[in-house]
Amino acid sequence: MLDLREKAFEQFKRLGFPSTKVEDWKYTNLTPFLREEFETEPDEISLPGNDVIAKENIPSLDSYRVVLVNGKYQPDLSDIIPNGNVSVLPLLAAVDQPAFAAHFGKYIDLSINHFAALNTALFRDGLFLEIKSKTIVDKPLHIIHISTGEGNLFIQPRHLFVIGAHTEVSIIESYKNLNEANVFINNVSEIVIGENAQVQHYNIQTGKKNARYIHHTEVQQRASSLYNNYKASFPGTSLLRNNLNVALDGSNIESHLYGLYLSGGHQLVDNHTIVDHKKPHCQSNELYKGVMQDEAVGIFNGKIFVRKDAQKTNAFQKNNNLMLSKKAIVDSKPQLEIFADDVKCSHGSTIGQFNDEALFYLKSRGIGDDKARALLVHAFAFDVTEKFPIPQVKSYINQLIEAGLKVGS
Repeated sequence: MLDLREKAFEQFKRLGFPSTKVEDWKYTNLTPFLREEFETEPDEISLPGNDVIAKENIPSLDSYRVVLVNGKYQPDLSDIIPNGNVSVLPLLAAVDQPAFAAHFGKYIDLSINHFAALNTALFRDGLFLEIKSKTIVDKPLHIIHISTGEGNLFIQPRHLFVIGAHTEVSIIESYKNLNEANVFINNVSEIVIGENAQVQHYNIQTGKKNARYIHHTEVQQRASSLYNNYKASFPGTSLLRNNLNVALDGSNIESHLYGLYLSGGHQLVDNHTIVDHKKPHCQSNELYKGVMQDEAVGIFNGKIFVRKDAQKTNAFQKNNNLMLSKKAIVDSKPQLEIFADDVKCSHGSTIGQFNDEALFYLKSRGIGDDKARALLVHAFAFDVTEKFPIPQVKSYINQLIEAGLKVGS
């Protein structure tokens, strides 16, 4: 690990923090978010009580709760998972595990990923999750990430999830910021999915204006596996950058990426995805929808690679945006790079405003302006929200949409 850290730090020294001159950061100016001084290791903190943690539970959802505070796993605040095939450990306590040695730091290209290089060099802890082969986890794992402290914090959690072959699991990640000062979270997750495994992965982002998040998620799929990613973000955090890279490294793999970003205020939300088809007979489907309010800025940059050996690939990508304000901005850039000749691939992007006729129709039926707008936003988002397979999570997302529209109105 020491060699990996040193190499990563050399890469970061070469790269530095990305500027708008870097193509993948062309529309995201980080300067306003990095002006303050930050502590990288806060003084002793008071852990939140169970009452605070309980507020982060998804209503009516029966799940195993896993709590991290400033990137450190807190077993006393977490549930005990009775299944002996499921291991949850602090990352640094897992360095002797075979799965750690086999997969940690093996997949992210640090030569082009500025923040992943910084995280690899300087991370202090995180979460290690291993699920043995042929395991069906009976309840979702709800990972609650909490940040807290007195001063400005720069936190760099690092996570490794290793999902064994023929395994089924749902993982939900949500975020809570208890800081009153500014917090910058540079989060990196590596996820390895074994053959014939099925993983449902949810990422629900809410937060305060003083929070800035950089998420890098690197997913490696083996043959005949299924990975579904459901991402939803809402007004609050001033900066949210999601890097989601999925490598389909085997035959007969299926991967679906669904994203919803409801943005307001002066928020900047930047979704970057890469779907890399490396082997034949695989399918990917990507649908991201944005609802933009106030003076928010939304960015979508999606890339699909189809390698030379990835014949019989079926890949789809679409980004739709609904503008609720004339001052909001969206930059959308779907991309395909195809090196095989026997494939079915398509991509597209749309940006539009409210349908005034539909709004008038609803208002003429006695529905108030706010309610009519909410109904139209729900209808726009439905193609994404209907894909959420857990009813309680779907209901929770719809509640957050209602709350997010009120914040932005």
